[in-house]
Amino acid sequence: MHPYLLSFIGGLLVGTAVWLLLMGLGRVAGVSGIMAAAIDNPRSSAWRFAFLGGLIGGGLLFARAFNIAAVTVTSTPWLIVAGLLVGFGTVVSGGCTSGHGVCGLGRRSARSLVATVTFMVFGAVTVAVVRAIQ
Repeated sequence: MHPYLLSFIGGLLVGTAVWLLLMGLGRVAGVSGIMAAAIDNPRSSAWRFAFLGGLIGGGLLFARAFNIAAVTVTSTPWLIVAGLLVGFGTVVSGGCTSGHGVCGLGRRSARSLVATVTFMVFGAVTVAVVRAIQ
């Protein structure tokens, strides 16, 4: 199947999931916030664990269904640094790319627009720096 079609289907699924969560539970699908709340209060977070499990399970299901190869990690230290920086960024910006980029922009939040532009600029800068030093 063509990668563009897979990307389109993925986007539709993300948009549908975000809309269902907002309409069904009145919750914004900011993954870092959902994860943090699930860790902070696991007893009252059944829907959060179901959502997170669906993210992981859905990805695995589609990877298998469409025979998509796994991504290999070539540098574990870089992966750890990247994960820590992303975690720091979600705290500083008050949310993650899903909360700001998918949900916040859909709600026309100016704060989410600034956060998303910042994510994109620093993502591009990071790619350029990593490519330059490799």
